[in-house]
Amino acid sequence: MKKQFCILLLLITISSGKLSAQDSTLRWTTQRAWDWYKKNPWYCGFNYIPAYAINYTAMWDKTSFDATAIDKELALAARSGMNVLRAVLQYAVYEDDPKYFLKTLETFTVLCDKHHIKFVPSLFDDCAFGITHDPKTGKQPDPLPGWYAWAWSPSPGHSMVVDSTTYPRLEKYVKAVIGRFKNDNRILFWDLYNEPTNGGLGSATFPLLRKVVAWARSIDPVQPLTIDVFDRNPRLNEIIFAASDIITFHNYENKDALLKQIRELKKHNRPVMCTEWMNRPWASTVGNNLPVFYEEGVGCMLWGLVNGKTQTDLPWGHRPGDPVSAIWQHDLYRGDFTAYDTAEIASVKRYITLSKERR
Repeated sequence: MKKQFCILLLLITISSGKLSAQDSTLRWTTQRAWDWYKKNPWYCGFNYIPAYAINYTAMWDKTSFDATAIDKELALAARSGMNVLRAVLQYAVYEDDPKYFLKTLETFTVLCDKHHIKFVPSLFDDCAFGITHDPKTGKQPDPLPGWYAWAWSPSPGHSMVVDSTTYPRLEKYVKAVIGRFKNDNRILFWDLYNEPTNGGLGSATFPLLRKVVAWARSIDPVQPLTIDVFDRNPRLNEIIFAASDIITFHNYENKDALLKQIRELKKHNRPVMCTEWMNRPWASTVGNNLPVFYEEGVGCMLWGLVNGKTQTDLPWGHRPGDPVSAIWQHDLYRGDFTAYDTAEIASVKRYITLSKERR
């Protein structure tokens, strides 16, 4: 009888909303997620890595961080009408010098705000497109012509992901970064981990992923937390949906496949945003897919802004000596700031203008 009474009391507490109001370890209620969403405009932006950076280590490292170059590129984005960007942080740079890293992160956030662009930080990333699986600070390799993102550097690196003895160090990083900006309206939301399990790690990422969610929840930021859906892995997506205040996802497919996924994700009854899209050879284009995002009320961030050392004009898996594709895969602008296709820029501006009128 005592056990039954305790269960009944717990159910009453949950239904009254007291538990969710008091316990910061829980994800947001559906109502709170929608309240947040309705206060915001329709967001249309890009994934950002400066043209000078061959990877995210180079973007943030003290040997190469270039605020002047970033300022010019974000001004270009602002002239194009875009209002949000997403960028991966690099744990190795933080570990090298925490004070420097937090100061540099503030500098970058100031530049975003200067150009009226919201910032979505991604704390970790398992992706690897070449031979590098653990980041090293300092001078980075030069581009290898013909190899898409060959020197990409995961964060924190695959060796640390699978080594639980490093987790206390990673916990300090998560809590320091989110804690520094937990009440900052320049941050739109926290993307806790980009494509966990990618780069060959598989389920080995799960223990760290669960820890990252718990560490972030303990800080209780005013911004929502999320992890992006990027494949059909049911075990991974179970973790993602349980952790995410809002639903975010990646989609590089054509407009029909995009619309199908959006409608599937909307069944979770939470705001939905796409944090990666646009692959022209696969028919994921501004002309085809941007109208879908707009009509469905789904914010979107294409990949990427200005083409540079990552060579993301090349298709995934491209290697030196492969035939050069006639179709540019990612990015809106060439390195000299000329648009790949001026009609794309006009379309972005048009839909953002329409979204303001619609509200």
